[in-house]
Amino acid sequence: MTHTRYAFIKANWHADIVDRALDGFCEIVPAEQVDVFDVPGAFELPLLSRDLAATGQYAAVVAAAFVVDGGIYRHEFVAQAVVDGLMRAGLDTGVPVLSVSLTPHQYQETEHHTQIYRTHFVEKGREAAKAALMIGRTRAAAAA
Repeated sequence: MTHTRYAFIKANWHADIVDRALDGFCEIVPAEQVDVFDVPGAFELPLLSRDLAATGQYAAVVAAAFVVDGGIYRHEFVAQAVVDGLMRAGLDTGVPVLSVSLTPHQYQETEHHTQIYRTHFVEKGREAAKAALMIGRTRAAAAA
């Protein structure tokens, strides 16, 4: 059975930036085919990704977050844990789990930096949509 629905999970930290990934995704995949879920932050993405993938309802799950240095802990640790968890969710369920989880080296909460990353997230959303469609076609061809 070929699924035509996609799950898109967004971390709420820096939602003004992260939400732009959904905008880009829906430029390629019709919004009517996308179920959108929100989580508090990036750390919650792998668990919900796994749970949604395990339902068997989705062709792919996309997880979006913007992980920046908050000064309290090393953001690289969070980013690595999230990406590892997303990969494991896809491997464990057999459903593609795609990451639009970005960790910039330098980010300052200025309008200039925020606008740069808003624009970048739109493009990353488009790339995730193209990847979701491509992996679906490739897996279907391999199964035929």
